[in-house]
Amino acid sequence: VSFRYPLTDRDVLSDVSFAIGKGQALALVGENGAGKTTIVKLVTRLFEPTSGRILLNGIDASRFSQRSVQREMSIIFQDYGQYQMTARENIALSRTDRLDDHVAIQNAGEKSGAADVVNDLPERYDTMLGRLFPGGRQLSGGQWQRLALGRLYFRPASVQIFDEPTAALDAIAEAAMIDRLREHGHDRITLLISHRFSTVRLAERIVVLHEGGIVESGSHEELVAQRGVYAK
Repeated sequence: VSFRYPLTDRDVLSDVSFAIGKGQALALVGENGAGKTTIVKLVTRLFEPTSGRILLNGIDASRFSQRSVQREMSIIFQDYGQYQMTARENIALSRTDRLDDHVAIQNAGEKSGAADVVNDLPERYDTMLGRLFPGGRQLSGGQWQRLALGRLYFRPASVQIFDEPTAALDAIAEAAMIDRLREHGHDRITLLISHRFSTVRLAERIVVLHEGGIVESGSHEELVAQRGVYAK
C-alpha cells in the first residue's frame, strides 16, 4: 500500500506491506511522521490507499462498506475524548445501544482499570465528569485514559487498535494495562502504536517504519540483535 494526502506531491507511505492474524499482536514503531497513524487510518477505512490493496480475509477491503469494517474495530487514539458526561456514559458511548447494560459497563471498567478511578468518585459510575456542569469532577490525564480504554473494552470487536495507549499512565498502571491487553487479545487482532518499549514488547511482531517505509520487522529480541534502527 502507498498513500499520499490530497494536494501533495509526496507519498507518506510507500509500498508498505504486512499481515496480521487472529490472536496476534503487531506493533508499529518509528519516529514522529514515519506513517504509523496513517496506517491506522487506512486499516480503519478512514482513508483509502492511493495505490495497492488492503485485504480482509483475502478479500479487497473496498468490497465492504466502511461501516461494516469499522463495526469490527475498537480503537483508542492518542487524542481520545474526554466527555462531559457521567463515568457510565463515558464508557458506554462506544455502544450507544447498550447504555443500560450496567454489568457490561462494570466489566469494561474492571478490564481497563477505570473501576479504580470510579470507586473513588462520590456517585461512582453516576458521577458527572468535567467542569461543564455543577458538581462535575475533573480527572487527571491518566484517569481519563482509563475511561477511554473502558470504551474500547465495552465494544466487542475483532480488531483492537491502540495508538499510544499508555502515554498518560505511570509505570505501575502501564504494567497492569499491558497484562490486560495480553488477556483480552488472545482471540482478537491487536495493532499497537507506541514509543514505549515496555508496551511494544508484548507484540509478537514489531514493524519499524522510517520515512514512510518498513525498514525492519521481527520480535523485540530479533530487532535488538540486528543492531539497526530499532536497536538504536
